[in-house]
Amino acid sequence: MSDLEIWMAIGLLLLATLITRGSFFMFGHAVRLPPKVQHALRYAPAAALAAIVMPDLVTINGAVQLDWMNPKLMAGLGATVFFLTTRHLLGTIIVGMGLYTLLRVIL
Repeated sequence: MSDLEIWMAIGLLLLATLITRGSFFMFGHAVRLPPKVQHALRYAPAAALAAIVMPDLVTINGAVQLDWMNPKLMAGLGATVFFLTTRHLLGTIIVGMGLYTLLRVIL
């Protein structure tokens, strides 16, 4: 690719990003989503988090490992139980990281 083609690609990507993200700021107040879509979008952050976190918890070196010897999975389960009982987010992070460190040393 020539330098001109690279700069054109960068410029077009910049333009595409500005149009897609900036349109929400410019026209967001004028667009009304149906109530069912708004309700469905409430689950988007949880779904995105699950899609990012779960593969990391169940894989070790690229292979799925669903047993008691997986320290990431066990720490994740422990942190989940802590959160469900206390609803304390910072405590959940501390407990999860502490469990992971402890289990990594033990296992």
